[in-house]
Amino acid sequence: MNDETGNNPNAGHAESRAEPEAGAPAPIAAPAALESAGAPAAGFTAESQAEKGGSAGPMRPAQASSVGFPLPSFASVPSAPPVPWRGRDLALFLVFTVFWLLLSQFLSLAGYAALRPVMGWQTPVSALDENALFAIVVQLIFYGPLLLFIFLMVGVYYRQPFWEGIRWRWPGGRGALRLVFGGIVLAVGLALASSLTPESKSFPLEKLFSSPVAAYALSAFAVTVAPFMEELIFRAVLFSFFERGLGLTFAVAGTALLFAAMHVPEYWGAWTHVAMILVVGIVFSLARGITGSLAPSVILHAAYNATLMTGLYLGTHHFHNLHALLAAW
Repeated sequence: MNDETGNNPNAGHAESRAEPEAGAPAPIAAPAALESAGAPAAGFTAESQAEKGGSAGPMRPAQASSVGFPLPSFASVPSAPPVPWRGRDLALFLVFTVFWLLLSQFLSLAGYAALRPVMGWQTPVSALDENALFAIVVQLIFYGPLLLFIFLMVGVYYRQPFWEGIRWRWPGGRGALRLVFGGIVLAVGLALASSLTPESKSFPLEKLFSSPVAAYALSAFAVTVAPFMEELIFRAVLFSFFERGLGLTFAVAGTALLFAAMHVPEYWGAWTHVAMILVVGIVFSLARGITGSLAPSVILHAAYNATLMTGLYLGTHHFHNLHALLAAW
């Protein structure tokens, strides 16, 4: 109803409601998006909820998220990737190793017998045990699929980088030089110790050094291929399994004993050399256990073999007087 002046009597009340009292905080306008979605405005408070008959208690998480409050994340922490060389992995590796060892020997002999008439090779099959080149080829045939098996186990099955899976960490330039020096000292020290108790019986390995060509080939194999592959088998696969299941001490002792046992056929009857190999295996395993890396044992192994081959090279006038030195072994 209008008064005589024609003004609305409620207009003043509306204006007074629209203007906040002096000193009172201005309400925060709700974003249009929130209002259209039915979400409470940013200025919504517990007091205003109580005025409407609601509870003045704490807001629920859904209400908190609607006004932009961050909610705690309950996502699970990602678990660590599985580590290779558990019991099943080792069983598969051993079964494959034994199977391929027997099969590779058979295939090598059968292949040589089939190719001998065609290629005109003079060495009979019965004398291949003393042929260095044939022995190297057999080892390469054996090592190839074995390396592939380990690569597939680490890289494909466990989806890890190969070098990480075999615990390979380069020690750096200075660290590598110290390891090389350690391998030289180890070889010289054990050679001097073995000279105090010389062997009176020949052993199969010395028969492979039958010519300069054989000596060069064996030396190259002993310095390049053998250290990496032997350490990969003993100080990467077997050491990792023993350390996880039976502890570091057993891993060091067990891999050293197995390493020496593998070389027994090569030094059969020369037990001083077998004892030297055992000491060498302990040193290599200690290097693997102390550093937690495969690289130090490989470097020590390569330096040790290189020192022995260098001594043999210098002591036989460039591998031309092999029988004289081998007789002294």
